[in-house]
Amino acid sequence: MAAESFPVHPLDRDGLRQRINAALGEFMDRQARVLADVGEGMVPVTAALNDFVLDGGKRLRPGFCYWGWRGIAGPGQADEAIVRAATALELLQASALIHDDLMDSSDTRRGKPAVHRRFEGLHGESGWVGSGESFGSAAAILLGDLCLSWCDEMFGASGVDDRALRAAKPLFDVMRTEVMAGQYLDVLEQAMGGGSVERSRRVMRFKSAKYTIERPLHVGAALAGADPAAFAAYSAYGLPLGEAFQLRDDVLGVFGDPERTGKPAGDDLREGKRTVLLALAGERADAAQNEVLTALVGDPALSDTGVKELRAVIEDTGALADVETMIGDLTERALTALAGAPIAEDAREVLRELVDAATVRSV
Repeated sequence: MAAESFPVHPLDRDGLRQRINAALGEFMDRQARVLADVGEGMVPVTAALNDFVLDGGKRLRPGFCYWGWRGIAGPGQADEAIVRAATALELLQASALIHDDLMDSSDTRRGKPAVHRRFEGLHGESGWVGSGESFGSAAAILLGDLCLSWCDEMFGASGVDDRALRAAKPLFDVMRTEVMAGQYLDVLEQAMGGGSVERSRRVMRFKSAKYTIERPLHVGAALAGADPAAFAAYSAYGLPLGEAFQLRDDVLGVFGDPERTGKPAGDDLREGKRTVLLALAGERADAAQNEVLTALVGDPALSDTGVKELRAVIEDTGALADVETMIGDLTERALTALAGAPIAEDAREVLRELVDAATVRSV
């Protein structure tokens, strides 16, 4: 069943996305009052964070966290505190994206200026002294750090029972460590010039796959007091699905419609992201194709013509077809694991629908 045919999107079951958005709104309102007390200079910070956190975002990580909990706790349990705890993951995502856009020198995010570009523009419009680019970079680092701090604050103040929080906190912490380590591996891979499918898959696993699906499921399971069998089942489902999700993201980063991705066509190529897609193309390229890859990948001024040339190399080497095959194989592994998972049936149904939604990218 295609994701577009769902009568209710799986992330909207039980009004979940609306409830996540409401929890975010309440938290950001409280933080706005704290920032207002600091001084008038914080007004642009509050506005930028509200725009970034509240306007847009799929709420995928909080969704997997909630349904990870629901799979163990079952239906009919009080869950408002759980929704607030799960929503904290959206602030971690905001931190990662703000920092990622800065490291990649991305101009846009979700069709709007990236945070560092927004503050670079504010510097110029205000006629301030010094470098606008440096000011924008500094602001993005600080705003990303603020979101990272807030994710911990929101999780701890969610109202979840202390015993459940203590059980989940080590997983919440290791998730944050893994995603930051994955970010570093991504930077390292670009500095090394890429070319290794194995290294690219390791970056993908820690920067995105575990953090997007497996660890949110684990945090939710821990909040519900899950046993080791449930954690193992969630790993067997979540890790391959997370990898399939990121591979789909890589394909969209090269071949996607800007109306859907919120970024210019071929932006991943301009940024020189060393994805599995590009690593496979590099392995299979002949001399002429390798010359195109070497000359054009990572060129910030890459033209639309250059994007087309690189797309042709990726297709002609069979890299695109291989990645599509990988997505299909990983998806099947996730579905097989889910079928035998010891979880509540309503959660199994939603997680099954999320497989399709994540891999065809409707979330």
